[in-house]
Amino acid sequence: MFECSRVYLDTLQSAAKIVINQGGTWSGKTYSILQVLCTHAVQQSNLVITVAGQDIPNLKAGPLRDMERILRSSAWLRSQVTSYNRTERVYEFASGTIMEFNSYDDEQDAKSGKRDYLFVNEANGIPYALFKQLALRVDKQVLIDYNPSAAFWVHELVLTNKELYPSVELLISDHRHNPFISDDMHAQIERLRHENEETWRVYARGLTGKVDGLVLKNVFVCDIIPADARFLAYGIDFGFTNDATGCLEVYLQNGELWVNELIYETGLTNPDISRRFKALGLKTHQEIIADSAEPKSIEELRRLGWYMTPARKGPDSILHGLDILQRYRINVTRRSTHLRAELAKYSWKKDRQGKTLNEPLDAFNHLIDPLRYVALNKLKSAANTQPKSRLPWQQNSSDGLGLGEMM
Repeated sequence: MFECSRVYLDTLQSAAKIVINQGGTWSGKTYSILQVLCTHAVQQSNLVITVAGQDIPNLKAGPLRDMERILRSSAWLRSQVTSYNRTERVYEFASGTIMEFNSYDDEQDAKSGKRDYLFVNEANGIPYALFKQLALRVDKQVLIDYNPSAAFWVHELVLTNKELYPSVELLISDHRHNPFISDDMHAQIERLRHENEETWRVYARGLTGKVDGLVLKNVFVCDIIPADARFLAYGIDFGFTNDATGCLEVYLQNGELWVNELIYETGLTNPDISRRFKALGLKTHQEIIADSAEPKSIEELRRLGWYMTPARKGPDSILHGLDILQRYRINVTRRSTHLRAELAKYSWKKDRQGKTLNEPLDAFNHLIDPLRYVALNKLKSAANTQPKSRLPWQQNSSDGLGLGEMM
């Protein structure tokens, strides 16, 4: 039906009521769990399968995108899907099974509906009270996945409370269990050990840890960029095979930065990037600041009509750019899922004795780097960049989280 990994086989064969997939980066856990759910969907009739995420942007960037890849990889599986409601995010199968992708506002919202299978994606972004209400309404099996950057309610309650959760299996995976990524990617992940042992344990081995020493701690989640914020520039970092091309837009209001992710994708040529710019509505007079180490790409995009500027670099430009960013409150839109994930991992290197070094990891930075380029070119490094005022806290009617929500 489709190519699969050991993570798929172990998950499919588990008889536990709750199967926990704890995994490092690129372990393929989300993809494999969705393959398991597709297997149930075609082999069993009239099931209700719920894939729950912390919010709709994360579902679109993660499980929904993986589901599309799974269907593209198998013509036979596509033939078993009779319809897809893109608005409601519901797949219907020939077996009568439905698979819904949903997020829940609160504990009360989670009380609605029953299901046969539940998949809680990136569970450390979901409150325990909400999970409990969802899990109480599951007939067959609950599947959970997450990156173990720190212990949370799965470790503190689900894995330890045998009275409440008597049937639980923990599966730990990492990139070595994923046969579908390149040798270069495997090597890149392993190199984390030379930069930060704790980060390597979490993201290269899937072990529970605590990623400390984050470089940018002054980050908050917002829903939208204020209409009267002043546009500074776009930032872009070029990638291709293993590294994603990352592009974002940066605004300034009341001494605070407002940032929105636009592109995070591998395999883009410069003409592809130009087409993405047009589709996103970028104007040719708006400045795009790029990595100065890519003069050929900058020139090609200039010839395609875009206002390209190389980032100002010099001695210690990385630390200088980060120093500028640390002086601002940085508001990141909720839909900037890849940028938020990078900011949660981007930390200082440590030596073998665990001492923090004054050098950031050269990883998790495909969107942080273009943000730094904008800072280098557009922001002053003087110490007079403290916020002049704060916008009032605003409640969002859809999720109860306002502009003051921490990352």
